[in-house]
Amino acid sequence: MPKIAIQSQDFDAAHEAALLTEGRADIGALVSFIGLCRDEGGTLQALELEYYPGMAEEELARLAAEAEVRWPLQGLTIIHRYGKIAPGEQIVLVLAASAHRGAAFAAADFLMDYLKSRAPFWKKEHRRDGTCGEWVEAKDADEKSLGRWAK
Repeated sequence: MPKIAIQSQDFDAAHEAALLTEGRADIGALVSFIGLCRDEGGTLQALELEYYPGMAEEELARLAAEAEVRWPLQGLTIIHRYGKIAPGEQIVLVLAASAHRGAAFAAADFLMDYLKSRAPFWKKEHRRDGTCGEWVEAKDADEKSLGRWAK
């Protein structure tokens, strides 16, 4: 069963990886992705992430279940933060464990494409000059990446 968490507090990726793999001899590959808040050329003070409780967890569980159907996974962890996140801080963690690296890489890539474009999180930029930016939309490149996964 995948671990799915939406939380305001930071996460410890090494600890999460240890929890996923401890005592497991069937795992031959663990792929991790950590998404960080970037400073947008020094203009960003914080990125504010909001989500719809209940709906977001349900969507992440649906995505995890789809990944588990597509690839032979031995474990999966998805942690996504919300609240105000400063540049350099962690936003998202995806861990995909499988007997072989190909499945683990593909599952992590699939999950990040969907998290970036379709997961019910809303992002607003808070600038260093005190102004608030608009709500951030998915980029065209993110939308294009989704096409790789169409059935």
